[in-house]
Amino acid sequence: MKLFSNCQLAGIDLKNRVVMSPMTRSRAPGNLPNELMAKYYGQRAGAGLIITEGTSPSPNGLGYARIPGMFSPAQIVGWKLVTDAVHGRGGKIFIQLMHVGRVGNLLNLPPGAELVAPSAVAMSGRIWTDIQGEQPYDMPREMTLEDIRLAVDEFVQAARNAIVAGFDGVELHGANGYLITQFLDPGSNRRNDAYGGDASARNLFALEVAREVVAAIGADRLGIRLSPHGVFNDMSGTYDGIALQYAELAAGLGRLGLAYLHLVDHSAMGAPKPDPVTVKAVCHEFRAGGGRAIILSGGYDRERAEADLQSGAADLIAYGRPFISNPDLVERMKSGAALAEADQATFYTPGPVGYADYPFSAG
Repeated sequence: MKLFSNCQLAGIDLKNRVVMSPMTRSRAPGNLPNELMAKYYGQRAGAGLIITEGTSPSPNGLGYARIPGMFSPAQIVGWKLVTDAVHGRGGKIFIQLMHVGRVGNLLNLPPGAELVAPSAVAMSGRIWTDIQGEQPYDMPREMTLEDIRLAVDEFVQAARNAIVAGFDGVELHGANGYLITQFLDPGSNRRNDAYGGDASARNLFALEVAREVVAAIGADRLGIRLSPHGVFNDMSGTYDGIALQYAELAAGLGRLGLAYLHLVDHSAMGAPKPDPVTVKAVCHEFRAGGGRAIILSGGYDRERAEADLQSGAADLIAYGRPFISNPDLVERMKSGAALAEADQATFYTPGPVGYADYPFSAG
């Protein structure tokens, strides 16, 4: 099967076309990567490519409890444990850089940090804090032009730090309602300056971050994740001009020569299905502009993955939750072995239970 064939991703040799999707797991007390995380990722190095959980480039981006960062020397050291574990088992690994923007509570931030976003528009709902349990999302402060410049610089420095820590590359999280998506969406971006208003202005932050990270580490070491029509974290889902906006964004990203575009489809988890016309246009514009691979994710089984690879719709296929409870997912899919079910109650709890204690298949 093509799914299990080796391939190259912008010059990086991958042993198969199976990608482990980025998944928040909240196992980084003090926002520090650690030995437990190294064990977890090392166990899953059978994937052709691992993309880590969302990792903040800034103290301001740490809106969730116990998520890792990539902005301090100690975090670089901690992540080196992870990259060494994965490389030691013949795997490749990109770090996902995720600034949460408004998606957070001040109780989850270190002293001196604050929630910032394109506009002062609060999220609905509640978020877990280790200090006071579930709390409402806090109101973010609207970013100044100086704040935007700082955020771009933080992404760039975090990307440089990632290479020092041994990562094979970086994925920018431009999906699922976090900071980059907040700039893209007119529901969360109500600015009337160069970064808000029409679609081209709302695309500017994403393109600036990508352009400057490319200048820092090279296009062949950068991918981006997008979620057109996504509604997670209070995103609009669909609005006038969304297809054209994302096609324009994809073309701009393609002209930067990025290693890949990773598209999210959460319909298997109950979210609305992305418009196939939008998805097709985004992939076409990215490739036509000069972008390399397409990664598709969202509820794939082996057969559907193979069909999309054979048709050319995708170059790699990403799997999320199956990797939580099946550290040897690739071997299980190859052999047709049954997949273990994940315990949702331990998705975000501290410690090894439901994290690094799932067994490998006896076969």
